[in-house]
Amino acid sequence: MANQVAEGFILLSANNLKGFAPGDLNLLRTELDKLQREARSEVPPADDALANQGRNRRIARLQSAMQVVSHKLTARS
Repeated sequence: MANQVAEGFILLSANNLKGFAPGDLNLLRTELDKLQREARSEVPPADDALANQGRNRRIARLQSAMQVVSHKLTARS
C-alpha cells in the first residue's frame, strides 16, 4: 500500500484507515518512511525538470500520507 501511495494511485485519508489496527498503522508509517528516504536519496540531473518534479511530488505524497497516519495514531490514544 505504501508503494501505491508513493506512486499516486492511492491518496490516504482518515476514512481509508478506519479498519486498520494501531500495529498496522505503525507498520504502514515505517514503510512510508522507508520509501521517503529512498525518494530523497535519488538525485535526478539538475537540468531534468520533469524528473525533479516527479521526485518532489513523490516526496510530498509520502509526507502527507505519513501525517495522516500519525494523526490517526494520535487520535486513537
